Amino acid sequence: MPTTTTTNTAQETATRYDVRRDQLEEYFDRTAAAAWAKLTSDAPVSKIRATVRAGRDRMRALLLSYLPDDLSGQRLLDAGCGTGALAQEAALRGAEVVAVDISPTLVTLARERVELPEGPGSIRFEVGDMTDVALGRFDWIVAMDSLIHYEADDLEDLIVRLAVRAERGFAFTFAPRTPLLAAMHTVGKAFPRGNRSPDIVPISPKGIRKRLEAREDLALSLGRSERIESGFYTSQTLELVRP
Repeated sequence: MPTTTTTNTAQETATRYDVRRDQLEEYFDRTAAAAWAKLTSDAPVSKIRATVRAGRDRMRALLLSYLPDDLSGQRLLDAGCGTGALAQEAALRGAEVVAVDISPTLVTLARERVELPEGPGSIRFEVGDMTDVALGRFDWIVAMDSLIHYEADDLEDLIVRLAVRAERGFAFTFAPRTPLLAAMHTVGKAFPRGNRSPDIVPISPKGIRKRLEAREDLALSLGRSERIESGFYTSQTLELVRP
């Protein structure tokens, strides 16, 4: 009986993940592709979006600070690479980067934007699922704002599925539960699905740490956690490292 229950739970989690992934692909590949391309460029944007852009720039720099300055010969997975800014910085440090995103439009844009000088670093852009085991194992995995749309149960499962493929460390971001984000999440549910972007799900920092500490299959230890707040952008890191 426990085996059946565990199997059913895993299947339910996989189904929820597949549904959410398809929603995100639709949003980022079609609905918001133009807006996302502009936000991740240096084109003029509104004051609100400027705070988001500044916050993302700070978050990307923070995640990169968790990695060695010299990544020569090391494999890195950029899980949810978007338009490729983090992948480019990691490759400039010498990493062999696999940059994957579910949006063909964003991956195409990343290929057009990213240019690397002659050197040890490289980037292989892929359209696909960041959890695909066929991508292989990596020294480092980084997921910047690509896990923020999942409920706590599904987020926990995603973290473990990615972490088991990281030899040295895995750093990701989540949306920390604050009164403002919780209120926005609640209000957002009142709008019809067609009129809103996929929910950003606020997660308790203490709660996610407690969940991961209880996982015997995590194989990594919890490390640093830092928050970036910039106007309408709020995101928090969590680092997992090899003991």
